[in-house]
Amino acid sequence: MGGKQVLPLPDYLAELTAVLDTRTDLVVVVRTDATDEAEMLRRAAAPAATDADAVLVDGVPSTEVLRRNARAAAPKPVVSNQIAGGRSPALSRSESADPGVRVAIYSTPCLFAAHAAMDEALSRLRAEDGRLPGGPIGVAESQALLRDNLGRPRSVPAPGPGPRPVPAPQPGGR
Repeated sequence: MGGKQVLPLPDYLAELTAVLDTRTDLVVVVRTDATDEAEMLRRAAAPAATDADAVLVDGVPSTEVLRRNARAAAPKPVVSNQIAGGRSPALSRSESADPGVRVAIYSTPCLFAAHAAMDEALSRLRAEDGRLPGGPIGVAESQALLRDNLGRPRSVPAPGPGPRPVPAPQPGGR
């Protein structure tokens, strides 16, 4: 998104240092959030001298700019936030490897689908004068779906082309 306001880099680095100095069990991913390419590169390079774990370069306008940001962030791994309709190029997992992305975040596909489903459900309620529809999902089905998803085995695939997915949290774990 355009129009982001970011802290001046020295202030940002001071806050980052405070977090890094006090963390005990925390993975720190630094966000660049700049919209100007020169500032993106400057903010991607700055964490290389810190103990941050990765750099999220957000809102890059092209694969080439993403590649330059990955070089600037080295040796830190680069994270890409894949958002439908966002400024960054929509890349598959294997396409992300070429410009240097090591982790891809898919933060919005389910959120956007949920927005559309909620809008549809509310429109149906309005059209039906508030009468609850019969349908494929009720309390029992929702609880079963939740149980199934929580019980699904999780594994980390072998390294290959493209960014590696981050394993899902385990129930009751961290």
